[in-house]
Amino acid sequence: MTTDTWQGDAVGLVEAFRSGERSPIEELDAAYEAIDASDLNAVCFTDRDAARADAVAADVSKPFGGVPIGVKSLNEVEGWPNDEASVPLKDHVGKITTTQVDRIRRLGGAVLAAQCTSSEFGGVNLTRTVLHGATHNPWQHGRTPGGSSGGSASVVAGGLLPIATGGDGGGSIRIPCGFTGLVGLKATFGRIPLGPNTQYGNLTVTTGCMARSVRDTARWFDVCNGHDPTDPLSLPRVEGWERGLGSHGDALRGARVAVVPDWGGAVVSPVMWELLEEAATQLIADVSMTRTDDVDTHVPRMGGAWSISGMIEIRAALGDLYPDCADDLTPEMKFGLASTDGKYSEEGRARIERRRTEVNQAMAKIFDPVDGVDFVITASNPDVAFDANGPLASVFGGIEAGMGNNGQLTFPANLHGNPAISVPAGQLDGLPIGLQIVGRHFSEPLLLDLARTMEQNRPWPLTSLTT
Repeated sequence: MTTDTWQGDAVGLVEAFRSGERSPIEELDAAYEAIDASDLNAVCFTDRDAARADAVAADVSKPFGGVPIGVKSLNEVEGWPNDEASVPLKDHVGKITTTQVDRIRRLGGAVLAAQCTSSEFGGVNLTRTVLHGATHNPWQHGRTPGGSSGGSASVVAGGLLPIATGGDGGGSIRIPCGFTGLVGLKATFGRIPLGPNTQYGNLTVTTGCMARSVRDTARWFDVCNGHDPTDPLSLPRVEGWERGLGSHGDALRGARVAVVPDWGGAVVSPVMWELLEEAATQLIADVSMTRTDDVDTHVPRMGGAWSISGMIEIRAALGDLYPDCADDLTPEMKFGLASTDGKYSEEGRARIERRRTEVNQAMAKIFDPVDGVDFVITASNPDVAFDANGPLASVFGGIEAGMGNNGQLTFPANLHGNPAISVPAGQLDGLPIGLQIVGRHFSEPLLLDLARTMEQNRPWPLTSLTT
């Protein structure tokens, strides 16, 4: 793999463009050379003529002016494949460009360099499909980068592209960022619009980026956040994400924190948790927060209900192609569709809503401003990255971990709409591990400051090539 691509963060690349140290077209050409030489299988489509035209015309005065970026394949782009990483839909072409991608290109000045692989319909936490094969973790070939934003994580951590889009409906930003040593912010629900063809489904999906640095993440949200009428549940615009980094010390000092190894009922590798708890303890001390163990952090499980409602969307996307196309689906999607068939009845819907109410009440109690905590710190994943081809369950110490545990660690923030961030927290057996910090609604600036503190006091390699 070539190392001629930019190995710093995206903000640093913009600065290099502005100083004349590098040029957008040279960087794009280097990125394509690296993509062509890569064995990560993280890119599934490129439109090189259009990208080169944009690079030549790049306005480097814009926040991401000239930066070549990856676009998750589940983020629709007009004229690009829009196949949901699924064989039955392989001939579908995008008719619109999603709001986030449009904003990062039009307002941010980024160059859409490559479409990155995803798990089929975004349904599982590894990126291996019948259509595209297995995507690999740049830290160790043969391990997964996670999912569903696995290709995006792989190109960024592997040094191919400096930043990429991601989406998180059950952990799909935080899980791959945790597996690949990147920063991954799942924002408050509605922070970045889901338009222009908004579909809410089970009301858990947010979009964002897979980034090498905290300032990259903050700048991304500076560009992309803000209400759009095509998504009536999207939030009003908030200014000053990057400018405000490091300015929230007073708000963080004395904050109450619960450090929870079994968040959502998950089973986490004891060896990994020792390292994560050490990182959490240092962060609490660095920011002068207060650790508390007197708050009940139990959250009812809702993975089954989430799966049932999600499968309804997938079934609708396949339309008349299903069930004849079942054998063309990944095993997880085939099994999920078959096992949830007919369960979305009136009674089933009522059960889902009751369980969601229970989750909302539990989360509200955990983050109660008077009797609760300000933050929950836990793991981003139950263990280090598992095999790139699956199966989804891995075993450590005789305890089963995998998809279910990942879901239990990440689902609560999706279901309640909280912001949560995965921050690199070291390595185990040569593979990255991520610390997840969950906050109250609208507390993204505080989460970014906590991540920035870790970035300054426990610096991480920006890519697998810079160790």
